[in-house]
Amino acid sequence: MVGHVDHGKTTLTQALTGKWTDQHSEELKRGISIKLGYADADFYRVTMKKGEVHYTSEPDKKEYKDGKLEYLRTVSFVDAPGHETLMAVMLSGAAIMDAAILIIAANEECPQPQTREHLSALEIMGFDNFIVVQSKIDVCSKERTLESYKEIKEFLKGSLLEDAPIIPVSAHHNRNVDLLIEAIEEIFPTPKKDLKNDFQMNIARSFDINKPGTLPKNIKGGVLGGTISRGQVKIGDKLEIRPGRTTKKGMEPITTEVESLHSGIARKNLGPGGLVAIGTSLDPATTKSDSLLGNVIGKPESLPPVWDQLKIETELLDRVVGTKNIQDVEELKTKEPLVITVGTRTSVGVPITVKDNIVEMKLSIPVCAPVGQRIALSRQVDGKWHLIGYGIIN
Repeated sequence: MVGHVDHGKTTLTQALTGKWTDQHSEELKRGISIKLGYADADFYRVTMKKGEVHYTSEPDKKEYKDGKLEYLRTVSFVDAPGHETLMAVMLSGAAIMDAAILIIAANEECPQPQTREHLSALEIMGFDNFIVVQSKIDVCSKERTLESYKEIKEFLKGSLLEDAPIIPVSAHHNRNVDLLIEAIEEIFPTPKKDLKNDFQMNIARSFDINKPGTLPKNIKGGVLGGTISRGQVKIGDKLEIRPGRTTKKGMEPITTEVESLHSGIARKNLGPGGLVAIGTSLDPATTKSDSLLGNVIGKPESLPPVWDQLKIETELLDRVVGTKNIQDVEELKTKEPLVITVGTRTSVGVPITVKDNIVEMKLSIPVCAPVGQRIALSRQVDGKWHLIGYGIIN
């Protein structure tokens, strides 16, 4: 779920899943998403006696009691922050997802700065499937809603989202949420997953689930959250985390063992798709406060290389994304710091050599990624980091 700050992403996620994803004290204080918020929803098709078909994530509603209920699937949602300073967090959300919903509020002129930024990010991250939600229709007149629709159509012209459906929704009043679920079912098929290759997952969250004062004998190991990209994992498996921890010798991988698996409920094994939590034998101090965010976890000796220097083939956008004034993207320069987003890892890359579109850069924080992976590039413009293009690891 992506879009400009305060355009209703978290409220819509709640309407679909029943969960408010802003859980952190700073988020509740400021009223915006800062970290990625996660929530799952079970989707159902309800066929009424007169033949009407409804789609819902709330099968217990009174109006459905006489209908025939059919469970469809469980869908995981990531609520990505809209604020421009949190762009890297949004990109890490895009890196673990299969499809995207772009949310644009009807009560504000389109496009807003981060609407443009998120659209470019979605195109860069390589998504194929999109739905556009026109939110907050309950706070607009009919005339303004129709005007907003025309603005959205004009804004999307020429982009990958040009033919995406635009669904008007009021999340507060639960209007058209059923139509959105129906669209998700039609447009976002469950992707085929790679079960044969070795297990691998980008860590999008890491945390300590023990409450203060827990007795030592009751302490549970650190928990790692994310989406499995390939393979399967089961309780008892030995795992490796890369790049790992910083030591006197440099970066060293961390090894651990799977002690529990959760995906909505406790599981004995898990495969790709959906959001998962892996309980490990790690000291919870190692995983608290997202300290392992950006690492990659997998079977020992099976993970991609760790890089502290990258050679990439770059593709720059015509214009800087998200600035108030339209600015052309200038060519990359040596010694110019860039923020790079690789999977769920954010690092700073400083180009050492720039030749045509081939750039060699030194990284402030090592990354674990295969050759051929796409990475997002951001540059500081007007005192803030803005998306300027992407690169492919050579």
